[in-house]
Amino acid sequence: MTHVHVHLFHGSDPRHYRKGDGIGCLYGYHHAESAEFELSYSRDAAESRPMRFLRRALKAAAGFDFIHTWRNRDAILSCDAVWTHTEQEYLSAALLLLLKGKRKGQPLLLAQSIWLLDKWSGYGAWRRWLYRRLIARADILTTHSSVNAALVREYFGRDATQVFYGLNTQDFALNEPQAWTPHAPLRIGAIGNDRDRDWTTLAAAFRNDERYEVRIATRRRVSASLRASNVQVAPAIGLNAARELYDWADVMVVPLRANTHASGLTVLLESVALGKPVIVTDVGGLRDYFGTGHVSYVPAHDHAALRRAVDELRANPSLALARAQAALRHFKARDYTTRAFALQHVRLTRDALERGQGASDAASTAQTVFASRELTR
Repeated sequence: MTHVHVHLFHGSDPRHYRKGDGIGCLYGYHHAESAEFELSYSRDAAESRPMRFLRRALKAAAGFDFIHTWRNRDAILSCDAVWTHTEQEYLSAALLLLLKGKRKGQPLLLAQSIWLLDKWSGYGAWRRWLYRRLIARADILTTHSSVNAALVREYFGRDATQVFYGLNTQDFALNEPQAWTPHAPLRIGAIGNDRDRDWTTLAAAFRNDERYEVRIATRRRVSASLRASNVQVAPAIGLNAARELYDWADVMVVPLRANTHASGLTVLLESVALGKPVIVTDVGGLRDYFGTGHVSYVPAHDHAALRRAVDELRANPSLALARAQAALRHFKARDYTTRAFALQHVRLTRDALERGQGASDAASTAQTVFASRELTR
């Protein structure tokens, strides 16, 4: 029996996260549980308001939540492998393991980077030095984007495995579209809280044009100058509100600034699963997941190209329907689900433990685990 500890951020304790929904572990890692793999999860400790303030302040200063990790130290140190979802968790887990001294007998550490590579050039010398020391403790480096994987090699001289992200189809059941008849005005939906959403370009493409109605759902601040009679901005809080937006929209748009971490991927997967035609900015490695026969790609910051892409679909409903159907077929064929996402971690962990690998050799061979999964361009 292999014991894996899934170390996630404070607030994702499966005992409390969406309690009553039967959702399991956030991101679907619970799908890895089997007779071979036993999983435990990081737990949130009850804390006073001053303690919460201190923990968050230290997290902001260091870039990771070491107090949360320290509270879960027994589970981390007693397992065979630690899985993490972002650099905030693996940097902290790596520090704990380094503080505990000798490597022999310590768990395998899978380190998944999301935003770190985007931010790396802006870090100072001290933070880079610290993070390099901590990253060196990781046994296997993973990313969701081939662009991020390339930066891992450039920055750290190590190989990274691209682990394909997946959608929880319990929340977003697959729905094959049978027809596409756009409304008048055309309904354009956009949703997301990622820092790399480009609401400016989206608004510039359609504001004050009565042929389009735009709804932007985000918890981030959007400049009042982007609002218009046909551009509505409001937070979509909760699953039901998000589903209402998807149901309302004729087309989903994922407008993005340049990034390396496949920003917008979750919304892209959700839109495809629900059978919506999608227009997305061509950045961040999203082509690793869907090709031009599945979704419409437009250049970054090009509001004219974005409008043309929307108009192309509106003028040719059969094209919009064909792309939405092709995208869903591709989704099923590639199995972009949380279960498949978790099982990729199982294969990585099993292979590394069977070979008794450490940081220097596990990372060099991990990239071959999914070599058979050819990318559709």
